[in-house]
Amino acid sequence: MFDYINISILAIFIPTFFFVSITPGMCMTLSLSMGMSIGLKKTMYMMVGELLGVGLVATSSVIGVATIMLSHPTIFLVLKYCGGAYLIYLGVTMWLSRGKMALNLESCSFNVSRRNLAIQGFVTAIANPKGWAFFIALLPPFIDENLAYIPQLAVLIFLILLLEFSCLIIYATGGTTLRKLLQNSSNVKLLNKIAGSMMIGIGIWLALT
Repeated sequence: MFDYINISILAIFIPTFFFVSITPGMCMTLSLSMGMSIGLKKTMYMMVGELLGVGLVATSSVIGVATIMLSHPTIFLVLKYCGGAYLIYLGVTMWLSRGKMALNLESCSFNVSRRNLAIQGFVTAIANPKGWAFFIALLPPFIDENLAYIPQLAVLIFLILLLEFSCLIIYATGGTTLRKLLQNSSNVKLLNKIAGSMMIGIGIWLALT
């Protein structure tokens, strides 16, 4: 795997995406709520659907990015820097969130049949327009133009799904402790600041490379 991707870029990508994934959102809230109410085993069906949705969004974004890279290198360069600017914007937004992303588990509802759990996870993943924008902005900054494009993108998608699954497991098994932690606005504010700082840092890094 490491023959297909720049290791120094990978060292930045992994912690950045982990902190973005671990930040409370629709899928993580759903995973925590389901883990506490119906258990980890049944919650896995939601995770399967959610990961399929994330994989679809990421793959669709990759196809678009790869097409631009191969056909219009100049446009890809512009997209790369626009992506960096968008990441800085996301970082600033997270810094200014003031803990507004604290979990609200009372608003969660779900059907416990396996099929419906999987469908709910899938729909939750693909119905968020911010997710599409994030992937389109996230991928170009981490692509080394001196290496083969397709293997790099495949590695990045694999890591995205692995990190997303890890975060879903953390939330589903977190129980009461994690619930109390993330329902506290000050704790969520700290998490947002960490993730936001990484977003801003990447944007600055892009401007200097």
